[in-house]
Amino acid sequence: MRESLEESRNNNRPLSPHLDIYQYQITWTVSIMHRITGVAMTLGLILIVAWLVAAAFSPELFSLIDGVLRSWIGMIIIFGSLWAFWFHFLNGIRHLFWDAGYGFNLETVARSGWTVVIGSILLTIISLIAL
Repeated sequence: MRESLEESRNNNRPLSPHLDIYQYQITWTVSIMHRITGVAMTLGLILIVAWLVAAAFSPELFSLIDGVLRSWIGMIIIFGSLWAFWFHFLNGIRHLFWDAGYGFNLETVARSGWTVVIGSILLTIISLIAL
């Protein structure tokens, strides 16, 4: 016979694990950042398109948007967009290897995650120096 809802709640079943028992893994960060950088690149692209459209249609509007991009907040946006590009790019390459069936053991997953993080920072710095 079926147990009542109240009886099933009182059974001594184990609880689901809670977040405080999990150990940090780089894969969590890289996965979340991959999604965030995808959105950030979209917002950065909108700003670049607005800058180009303003250049084509209105010197005053172009001057306004160009002033924003040359300000300290604009530089942060440009720097963040550049980093987001490199992060997303390198993580995309990582996923291509996974799609091909390579790099699934735990040590390689962690190493490739850190490679994406460090590589994106280094490529951002190199790109800024090259400008």
